[in-house]
Amino acid sequence: MPCVCRMEASCLELALEGERLCKAGDFKGGTAFFEAAVQVGTEDLKTLSAIYSQLGNAYFYLKEYGKALEYHRHDLTLARTIGDRIGEGKASGNLGNTLKVLGRYDEAVVCCQRHLDISQEQGDKVGEARALYNMGNMFHAKGKQQLWGISQDPGELPPDVRDTLQRATSFYEMNLSLVKELGDRAAQGRAFGNLGNTHYLLGNFVEAIKFHRERLSIAKEFGDKAAERRAYSNLGNALIFLGQFNAATEYYRNTLQLSRQLKDQVMEAQACYSLGNTYTLLQEYERAIDYHLKHLLIAQELNDRVGEGRACWSLGNAYVSLGNHRQALHYTRKHLDISREIGDRNGELTARMNVEELMEALGVKEGDLSPVESEFEVQGARPKFTKKNSMDSVDLWKYSSEKVLTCSTSNWKLARDASDEDCFFDLLSKFQSSRMDDQRCQLDEPSNGENAGGADRNTINDMIDASLLTSPQTEELFDLIASSQSRRLDDQRVSVSNLPGLRITHNNLGHLCGESDPQEPSDDFFNMLIKCQSSRIDDQRCSPPEGGPRAPTVPDEDFFSLIQRVQAKRMDEQRVQLPSDEQETDEDEDEDEREPGVTDS
Repeated sequence: MPCVCRMEASCLELALEGERLCKAGDFKGGTAFFEAAVQVGTEDLKTLSAIYSQLGNAYFYLKEYGKALEYHRHDLTLARTIGDRIGEGKASGNLGNTLKVLGRYDEAVVCCQRHLDISQEQGDKVGEARALYNMGNMFHAKGKQQLWGISQDPGELPPDVRDTLQRATSFYEMNLSLVKELGDRAAQGRAFGNLGNTHYLLGNFVEAIKFHRERLSIAKEFGDKAAERRAYSNLGNALIFLGQFNAATEYYRNTLQLSRQLKDQVMEAQACYSLGNTYTLLQEYERAIDYHLKHLLIAQELNDRVGEGRACWSLGNAYVSLGNHRQALHYTRKHLDISREIGDRNGELTARMNVEELMEALGVKEGDLSPVESEFEVQGARPKFTKKNSMDSVDLWKYSSEKVLTCSTSNWKLARDASDEDCFFDLLSKFQSSRMDDQRCQLDEPSNGENAGGADRNTINDMIDASLLTSPQTEELFDLIASSQSRRLDDQRVSVSNLPGLRITHNNLGHLCGESDPQEPSDDFFNMLIKCQSSRIDDQRCSPPEGGPRAPTVPDEDFFSLIQRVQAKRMDEQRVQLPSDEQETDEDEDEDEREPGVTDS
């Protein structure tokens, strides 16, 4: 007995140390202690459930989502088995948040709805508020995903996308009402922020600004610099859509200042990128170049090749607007090289067209130019010229990615005729067809020569049915099949004793089984356990593939195309072309309401 007590103390101590490290932001160290606690094991089911919950959360923050799913499912299984409804709700909510990150929104909504239902059933107002917030997050994230590839302007959304985003606002509003009742100011700030983001996607920019200003006020009240920076950035984004460029620059400057205070180089680069594009809209090209060069230097320092290419693209545009076509050619050639390196087909075609047009305007050929790397040297915020060639002003350079995509492919060596590709596959199919036949097995030909080449499918089925009905071994065959399949079903079951870290004792076995005699679990227990474990089949699925190349120093791609479309007419009026992503996207209050573990239990 003293040995068991020491083990229990050791398990709890390890778990509490893991929780302390996670709260301090050391999730890697925290998971090590939690895993050690699981290795030691415990017979206290509540403690084990809390450890599972915290381990799942820690792995979530480490972006090891497969592990996070595993432990949240263990937590859900244990909570259901012991009849802990509050614990089941919390585990369901955490599982839903993890599924959301993996893009499995429909499954995530089911989990979060279960969390909401249980919280309302148990009268748990705090849990209900968290569940409402997480439900809003699910629909917000799903709406953002549905927006990818949509060509409509903000506010002109397909009905299904609009419905998804409006459902998000409904859940956020219910959350806001409840947290106001609970007096939770921090939660109110998150609700205001995400309401602003959702109205932004719906094209309700005035409403978005109202909510983001509330968010900013609460962030200042709590001294939350990160939330304050997000609010400034989101206010700038919404003001861009209203055409209030000067006001937007003030908010972006505040974003830049706070990013530097927080020593967040990624967000500093994004703020520089947004400022560069806003000053381009204001036709203040010298200031735009300053910020784009700062963005370029950070992208190079962080080895962000995609962001570096975007910076070169923007710099090329700004130098064309100033009439400095040789400098524009330098950055355009760099953009071309980077696009080739990262496999950006559209960027490569755009850059190649722009290079050819600039060379034609300059009256130079490829052989007349020095290598891109040695032609100019960037120092600080200004490039240094190594050649001093004067030239007459030419027309402004105006090309868009849409023109490149619609231009005749015959003008490009890189383009391939789709019909040629079809012919190639047709030819390949003809040559390979005989090899496919070699791998097929042939049925024996009937002796009477009828149905040569194979028996009729219905005839074969009739033969099989007749043989089964007349065979004396029919019952034995079915018994064999039943026995074989039952073992396969058993393989998918899990015994509670197999949960990591659980030490089965006389006391907790009775609690697990719900009986006074722990030696013989009831059929109801096993039926419930099978239902709880049905989701374990999902563990065998692979995680979704990673997306294409990302640019950490450039705001998310899904929202920049949105801004590009709205600003296209303004850009044409100002006779300057911007890249497809102009301003920083709205930043979500991206901390899902995750349930705590050890100390709360």
